[in-house]
Amino acid sequence: MEELETTIAQDLLKINAVTLRPNDPFTWASGIISPIYTDNRLTISYPAVRTAIADGLAALIKAKFPDVEVIGGVATAGIPHASLVAERLGLPLIYVRSKPKDHGQGRQIEGALQPGAKVVLIDDLLSTGGSVLKAAEAATKDGANVIGVAAIFSYQLPAAETNFAAAGIPFATLTTYTALIHTAEAQGTITASERDLLATWREDPTAWGK
Repeated sequence: MEELETTIAQDLLKINAVTLRPNDPFTWASGIISPIYTDNRLTISYPAVRTAIADGLAALIKAKFPDVEVIGGVATAGIPHASLVAERLGLPLIYVRSKPKDHGQGRQIEGALQPGAKVVLIDDLLSTGGSVLKAAEAATKDGANVIGVAAIFSYQLPAAETNFAAAGIPFATLTTYTALIHTAEAQGTITASERDLLATWREDPTAWGK
């Protein structure tokens, strides 16, 4: 999987889905000062990249969650990838809204979900895990057995490890923050000193840059 980690990291950098600016950081909506900005929604516009991601996620899920019975997409960014993966694995597809509809039947889960079905949720990105774990909670409330989460990329934040452990849900990603910054350094996109600066952010994002 190490080769796949590097390949996906290269793809994300190539299409500018990930931007690294250790010396001119971004400010996230949460107020966190960050040397990285990620927009994996861009991946759906690049056929070769989205194919590599779909193939990788399908293989990852088969390896990590072989008992999966249903693929679930987390709205909105996880839905296209979940659709492609469900097609590859020949499995039913559902998707989970961020909140229930305010009209009609008020559903938060769309698609046919059988009680006790073993579901793997797909999202495009894991930061603290908050949004996908809320989706997992909603799916569980609707009768699903969420056995895991799969995503394209993880920031590898300590909060994510804590939150997923507390929820009792394992997760796996195609590539990681560590793989990405090492790939960027190998390509000459960042220097060794910038790599070290980027590494310190992951250890404590709330204190970085202050």
